[in-house]
Amino acid sequence: MMDERVSNSRRAALSPAKLALLKKRIRQGAESASESRAVTRRARTGNPPMSFAQQRLWFLCQLEGSPPYHTPRALHITGELEVGVLARSLGEIVRRHESLRTAFALEDGRPVQIIRPPQPLHLPVVDLSRLNGEEQTREARRLVGEEVLRPFDLSEGELLRVKLIKLGDTEHVAVMTVHHIASDGWSMGILTRELAALYDAFTQGEPSPLPELPVQYADFAVWQREYLSGEVLEEQLSYWRKQLAGAPPVLELPTDRPRPAVQTFRGAKHPINLTRELTAELKALGQREGATLYMVLLAAFQVLLSRYSGQEDVVVGSPIANRNRAETESLIGFFVNALAMRTDLSGDPTFVELLGRVRETSLGAYAHQDLPFEKLIEELQPERNLSHTPLFQVTFALHNAPAGALKLRGLELRPVEFAVEAAKFDLSLLMGESGRGIAGLFEYRSDLFNEETVRRLATHFQNLLEAVVKDPSRRLSSLPLLGPKERERLLVRWNDTRADYPPDVCVHELFEAHAQETPDAEALVFDEERVSYAELDGRANKLARHLRGLGVGPESRVGVSLTRSIEMVVALLAVLKAGGAYVPLDPNHPRERLRQMLEDAEVKVILTQTHLADRLPTTEAEVVRLDGDREK
Repeated sequence: MMDERVSNSRRAALSPAKLALLKKRIRQGAESASESRAVTRRARTGNPPMSFAQQRLWFLCQLEGSPPYHTPRALHITGELEVGVLARSLGEIVRRHESLRTAFALEDGRPVQIIRPPQPLHLPVVDLSRLNGEEQTREARRLVGEEVLRPFDLSEGELLRVKLIKLGDTEHVAVMTVHHIASDGWSMGILTRELAALYDAFTQGEPSPLPELPVQYADFAVWQREYLSGEVLEEQLSYWRKQLAGAPPVLELPTDRPRPAVQTFRGAKHPINLTRELTAELKALGQREGATLYMVLLAAFQVLLSRYSGQEDVVVGSPIANRNRAETESLIGFFVNALAMRTDLSGDPTFVELLGRVRETSLGAYAHQDLPFEKLIEELQPERNLSHTPLFQVTFALHNAPAGALKLRGLELRPVEFAVEAAKFDLSLLMGESGRGIAGLFEYRSDLFNEETVRRLATHFQNLLEAVVKDPSRRLSSLPLLGPKERERLLVRWNDTRADYPPDVCVHELFEAHAQETPDAEALVFDEERVSYAELDGRANKLARHLRGLGVGPESRVGVSLTRSIEMVVALLAVLKAGGAYVPLDPNHPRERLRQMLEDAEVKVILTQTHLADRLPTTEAEVVRLDGDREK
């Protein structure tokens, strides 16, 4: 159960005074971050420790392997590409950023970074220019997919891998793959910008225009471990202990298949696009309620998850850039952190009321974002289970600055879409603004969900958003998930089961007629046993004749005390064929209850199985054991 004090604090609406206080705390946190001891260059003696994020990811890679933790990017390059200059530019990036040439190991039981000296970058080129169009496209896609999933050896220190695919004299595809332990989404933007600047300068015979980096990622790792100690650490931990006290360990979404005992990370993606008009309405709703677009979308997503799971306490993970110090803004490295956004949806609030709760949760989380997720796990010690991730299994992210096409001197670059069949979480909703509205995708574990299930979930999310902007004062329970077509299908078409049949023919006679038409067709399946229509009809006839011999006929009632099985269907048909009526007797009911039913119905014959006969009350009715008395 959730801690009552925590539940009440989240349920209360956020007052303007409290909102102002939280905003002030966030501003003060940002100011204090910049004023506190800056990240400085460490002493270049010994191997520095891993950052908290690196340490956890390194352990996960030892346990689970590497591919789910790759950060890939493929660029289609059009124009007269100077391959040597491209290799030199990439080599300069690796020289500038120690994080891209760092190996990882245990040193006296301590996880450390081993920074390798700069080496010339090897740029392999695969020439597909002699292949025809369709064959070339197919082979290029195969190579991209193969390169993206090829594992890294974290003990070697080569964390940026590039392969060039030549499609023609003026057409190439560059595949860049960086291990997540050395990069994040922000880092990939830095890598792309630096590549543009360096290539542009080197093609003109000029030196690098980029200033030397004042600090390196390893300097941040040392600083982080020193900074997060004492009062700073305790203040951060205190907030998160209170915020996550009693949180549910798993969000129980209905899945198409049981959860595997060990996560496999096999995944797929499904796109979602919101129109420009809907995007504008969502922004306007947030402005009216003092909330950001992120908060509005997160609140709606948590409503969807609550409706699907039936849970009112929902925890969603949310990644943040974690670049709140000027020294880290230009570094390639693994800075991203994850915040646990826990929201209480109990009491059937209106969406506006829920948005207030989400706003309070978001502001509080961002005010305490310095604590690494890895340190939080270490402190809370949630029950470890290899079948799911700790604290949350669903994530949400809104990126406000999506990457666009990049033009270099004499070249044009554009992103290449490719499928990476991996998912770090059960379900992730990744969204970003574009000129046409909001575009994004659902990333999901294909071991748990079918494509059709996620497609329906995405449609329900869009329906929910449209209902929210139309009337945000509606209670959560009344917000519709179904669209008109799906509502029509579920409530009308699927319930239209009326069928014409001869009114003067009994059910068992209709069955007999069908058995004569399709005697060899499969009628019943139970475990490994399969019965045709002819066999089922024959077995029911034999039992019906036996019942007739016991005096069963019109107005006779036959008790049926059987478990779900082929024999149960045989018994029901046989009673009807004999002219009687059957009385269901649940074997799990108390004997006294069964005795009353037998007396009230004046049952003369009971059909049962040997292992259930002892559960029946003492009775004068004839007891027929279908398994033991089959020869009769």
